[in-house]
Amino acid sequence: MNVYDFDNTIFRGDSTVRFILFCLGRHPMLWTRLPGQIASGTAYLLGKKSKQRFKEGLFTALMPRLKNPEEEINAFWEKNLCRIKPFYAQTRREDDVVISASPEFLILPACQRLGIACAMASPVDAHTGAYRGENCHGAEKVRRFRQRFPHDNVDEFYSDSHSDDPMAAIARKAVLVNGDKLLPWKK
Repeated sequence: MNVYDFDNTIFRGDSTVRFILFCLGRHPMLWTRLPGQIASGTAYLLGKKSKQRFKEGLFTALMPRLKNPEEEINAFWEKNLCRIKPFYAQTRREDDVVISASPEFLILPACQRLGIACAMASPVDAHTGAYRGENCHGAEKVRRFRQRFPHDNVDEFYSDSHSDDPMAAIARKAVLVNGDKLLPWKK
């Protein structure tokens, strides 16, 4: 099986950032939440707040204020699914797995549209923005993968970031995605 990170790997850009900007464009009243998010982002950058707490703050400021989150997510993918990189169509297999730190409420609908049967992502409630478990990042990706596929091997792993070194380490072959270039993973 092939395993893929999502953002900046098969999707051009960061889906969470794009979704937040998409929602800000459709719902200008959300801009009133921005000053608090800037302060939270600063705390994260200064190491005073974990990445998961920062991201949860973003989602809890946004998601409860959307009248119909599923409708927003659907509209987002109608506009943004075209951002899937061309290489994915060439490497695609029936048993592909996507594993991402982005919220599952955002990643799962995209993967369904792409015909990807298995996707794992950060467990975030689409209505409250609250996390229901660990951010699916770094070593957590390996733990989640092994929990779901205890005896399967990763033939090829694709990612844009060395934060995914733990997943690359369990793959027979790892590929670093830099824009549209596929490069050997340097361990």
